[in-house]
Amino acid sequence: MTTAIEVGASDLHLNPGRPPVGRVDGRLVSLGTEVLDDSATERLARELCDETHWEELQRMGTTDIGLAHESGNRFRVSVMRQRGRYSSVLRLIPTKLLTFEEIGLPSACFDLLVRLRGLVLVTGPTGCGKTTTLATMIDWINRNLDRHIVTIEDPIEYYHSHAKGLVTQREIGTDVPDFPEAMRRVLRQDPDVILLGEMRDLATISAAITAAETGHLVFGTLHTTGSARTVNRIIDAFPANQQEQIRAQLSVALVAVISQVLMPAKGSGRVAAFEVLINTPAVGNLIRKNETNKIQSTIQTSRRVGMVTLDDFIYDLVKADRITRETALEYAQDKADLEARL
Repeated sequence: MTTAIEVGASDLHLNPGRPPVGRVDGRLVSLGTEVLDDSATERLARELCDETHWEELQRMGTTDIGLAHESGNRFRVSVMRQRGRYSSVLRLIPTKLLTFEEIGLPSACFDLLVRLRGLVLVTGPTGCGKTTTLATMIDWINRNLDRHIVTIEDPIEYYHSHAKGLVTQREIGTDVPDFPEAMRRVLRQDPDVILLGEMRDLATISAAITAAETGHLVFGTLHTTGSARTVNRIIDAFPANQQEQIRAQLSVALVAVISQVLMPAKGSGRVAAFEVLINTPAVGNLIRKNETNKIQSTIQTSRRVGMVTLDDFIYDLVKADRITRETALEYAQDKADLEARL
């Protein structure tokens, strides 16, 4: 773990039959030469788990843990069984919360944080920095606004101290059994802002929309790419006979969708690219009428109100010399169009 911190790895993999492996600037590299055997990875798994998480690992085959390192760093740990043996993946959580400028979030995202109600979704593939983006947003609200913020996470990754706001952080499996149960209880806890670590199921999604409708600012994540896919993913989670009603609710409750990817930066490191959808009356109308296929073109023509497509953001990164042309085309949604523009 110390070596992973020293080399700037985002993740540490402990698998039988290999030396420890770190992900550095998005690439897997060996962090030593000593090969881990089955007994070593089982011993490590036992050391990472307390009694509750070890029991969950035996019952479910996997468990997630938040772990503090002696250096002051924190790790999000996933321990699993695979082929009857034990493997662990430890994700390093930065000790210092980043600013909007350091992350590169579009300035329009500031306006979302002062809203009193609505649903803000941060989406993207695993490992793209969604948790960091949300932590930055929550930190800004906590430091600048008098809000009661309730976070529901699995596990807790960033700890927030009380500032101008009041922060209550609940961990799945430790403080509350699961996300649906946490959402059933949260409205009795006088929240202004609710952070959902992940909207995994129908019950949680439905509760998040209801909370957003009833005067709370709700932040959540989904493993989707692109704004239109995110809207469709939410609607498709519901039975067909409820989808028209959900479209109507979402057309009002949704505030914004921020989709992000993490790309290799020019030279070294990584840089985030964002797509931002703001729920204007025109966008709400598209959601209500089931015309989400037109959302992308609406984003393209609405930059003046803070929206931006992923390809436009990537184009700007190339022009700012932050990423290479090859990287831009690899991550572009419309490669032919971006190539022509470049």
